[in-house]
Amino acid sequence: MLSVRDAQTTIFNLVQPLQHPQDTEVVDLSSVNRILATPITSQLDFPHWDNSAMDGYAVRYADVEQASQEQPTILEIVEEIPAGCQPKLTIQSGQAARIFTGAVMPKGADTVVMQEETRRENNHIAILSAPKPQGFVRYQASYYQAGNQLLPTGIRLNAPEIAVLAAAQCPQISVYRKPKVAILSTGDELITPTQPLQPGQIVDSNQYALAALVRQMGAEPLSMGIIPDDKEALQRAIAHSITHADIVLSSGGVSVGEYDYVEQIITSLNGKIHIRAVAMKPGKPLTFATFDHSQRPVLYFGLPGNPVSALVTFWRFVQPAIAKFSGLVDGWEPQFINAIATQELRGAGKRETYLWGRLNLVDGVYEFQLAGGSHSSGNLINLAQTNALAVIPVGEKLITAGNSVKVLKIGN
Repeated sequence: MLSVRDAQTTIFNLVQPLQHPQDTEVVDLSSVNRILATPITSQLDFPHWDNSAMDGYAVRYADVEQASQEQPTILEIVEEIPAGCQPKLTIQSGQAARIFTGAVMPKGADTVVMQEETRRENNHIAILSAPKPQGFVRYQASYYQAGNQLLPTGIRLNAPEIAVLAAAQCPQISVYRKPKVAILSTGDELITPTQPLQPGQIVDSNQYALAALVRQMGAEPLSMGIIPDDKEALQRAIAHSITHADIVLSSGGVSVGEYDYVEQIITSLNGKIHIRAVAMKPGKPLTFATFDHSQRPVLYFGLPGNPVSALVTFWRFVQPAIAKFSGLVDGWEPQFINAIATQELRGAGKRETYLWGRLNLVDGVYEFQLAGGSHSSGNLINLAQTNALAVIPVGEKLITAGNSVKVLKIGN
């Protein structure tokens, strides 16, 4: 049985990310949550031209540097420049142009006086205080200079990045393809959510939860459905999955029960098993294997069947593995922070323990609140609305309220 740290190292070292150009495709700007496959440069400066950051008056600083409430500087208004219009005149000494936010600065002017610091009298303006030199002017290329790298490869494209690409007039971009993740549930006791529930049966929630998590990662889930406790049927399902997916997730069938066939099948399909169990609670019966079926190994995660165990092992190992595989350069590793425990947190002692709850920011300090109810790996109900897992190290059985605890963030 491996430690969590050793299991993490084993898994992450075997993940080979998607590569350019063989794993890329071109998409438009409506495609969010994709990983950029090539760096982006633009031939546009940002800002594209000198422009005003404020509604006010474009002036020459030399004309207004002595202005005050007691001795205002009077300037003639010679032009009005709305946003989107090209200035027609050059500002001379003693002149000003009415200008609006985002409008192009006229030649001759080097400073904008905000309108709140002025008093207008017909076609003249009184400047009531001296502005800062070059105040409220956004200069061309001060944010970004054309020809430099605008966005690096290996980043996730969310709303801010999409906005940058649109502004840079990059309507199509090269991204890594979506990783394909096959998901199958094993067990004669499982039924779908639409079937009548009979005594002893369990609704297969893992299929839906894992598919949702895979989609959140920007990958494509391939639902293999429920596979009965039949060795031949399970072997066909796994064989099909490893030839059609980059990553395979099965839940159930990885313990030591009479009908737990997964490890036997992996071996018969020439898979290499790297992990059979991990010293963690919940999630001990975790199998990790690889298959050499393509240009890179197909990753196989045999997750526990209990719903909470399946999700905890996904968050701890599978989620970062998918992120790294997808081509994400930075930020794919599990994200831990220190928080203050608001209640007693009890661990298993010999295994690293994960307790689910909510991470809250209170007066600038992170606090972890344990979810109410039983912390059984079969209790899916109190996992709802949780966003973090408190980690109790091996050898510790109790973290008292008010003390620090390491927390794995699992949601927004």
